[in-house]
Amino acid sequence: MQNLLNYVNSFILGIIQGITEWLPVSSTGHLLIWQGFTGDLISGEFSEMFNVVVQFGSILAVVVLFWNKLFPFSPKKTVQERNEVYSLWSKVIVAVAPAGVIGVLLDDWIDSVFFNQYVVSATLIIYGVLFIVIENRNKSRTPATSVIPQLTYKTALLIGCFQLLALIPGTSRSGTTILGAIILGCSRNVAAEFSFFMAVPVMLGASALKMLKYLKNGMEFIGLHEWLVLFVGMATAFVVSIFALKFLVGYVRKHDFKAFGYYRIVLGIVLILYFAFKPCFAG
Repeated sequence: MQNLLNYVNSFILGIIQGITEWLPVSSTGHLLIWQGFTGDLISGEFSEMFNVVVQFGSILAVVVLFWNKLFPFSPKKTVQERNEVYSLWSKVIVAVAPAGVIGVLLDDWIDSVFFNQYVVSATLIIYGVLFIVIENRNKSRTPATSVIPQLTYKTALLIGCFQLLALIPGTSRSGTTILGAIILGCSRNVAAEFSFFMAVPVMLGASALKMLKYLKNGMEFIGLHEWLVLFVGMATAFVVSIFALKFLVGYVRKHDFKAFGYYRIVLGIVLILYFAFKPCFAG
C-alpha cells in the first residue's frame, strides 16, 4: 500500500513540476509546499534529490518542442541557420555560467539555510510584486530585442546574473530570467524562449549533481522501487511540460505576466497564514 501511495505522490509531484517549472511561479517552491502538506517521498533525503532530478523530464520536453531551434546538424538547415544555432548555444553557455559556478560552490549552504516554507512564501510574494511593478513600468516601452538572434552576449550574461537569484527556493528560475530579460529590453517572447533554452544545461547539471551527491553520501540504497518512483515523476513532468510550454508560448504573445504576479502574492500570503496557524490546528 505504501508503495502505491509513493507512486501516486510521485505522479502528483510530476504534474506540479511540469506546470510550475515553466510558469514563473517556482517549481521547487510548489514541490516543497506539497511535501509540507503530505510528508516526504520515501525519505527526506530522497525527496530532496527527487525534487531536482524530476526536472529531467521537463528538460526533455524543451528539447522535443524546440528541437529545430536547438539542433544545428539538420541537413535542411542553411549555413546561416546553423551558425545562428551555434550562436544561440554560445549565448546560453555564457548565461548559465554564473549560476553554474555559484550553485556548485554554495549548494549545501543554500539547502541548509533557505529550504523551508517561510522562505518560499516570502519569495513568492516579493517576486509577485516585482512582476506587477516591472510590467507596469514596461507597458509603453518598445523592446530593443524582439528576436533571439538580436540578443547580445552582454545581455545573455546579465540574464545569467539575474538567474543567481533563483538559487533561493520560491524565487523561480524562469521568473528571474524572464524578469531580468524584460528589464534588459527583451520582448516577452524572447525572454520566455531564452529562459527555456537556459534551463537545459542548468537543470541537467543540477540533476546530475544532486544524484551524484545522493549516491556518494550513501544515505540510502536506490532500489527498483526508488527508480520506478523517479521514472513516474519524470515521465509525468515530461508530458505535462509539453502542454505547459505550449500554453506559455501562446500566452506571452497576447498577455503580460501580471496574472502570475497576483497568483504568487495570494499563494504566498495563504502559505504564511497556514504555516503560522498550523500549530494551533495540530494542538
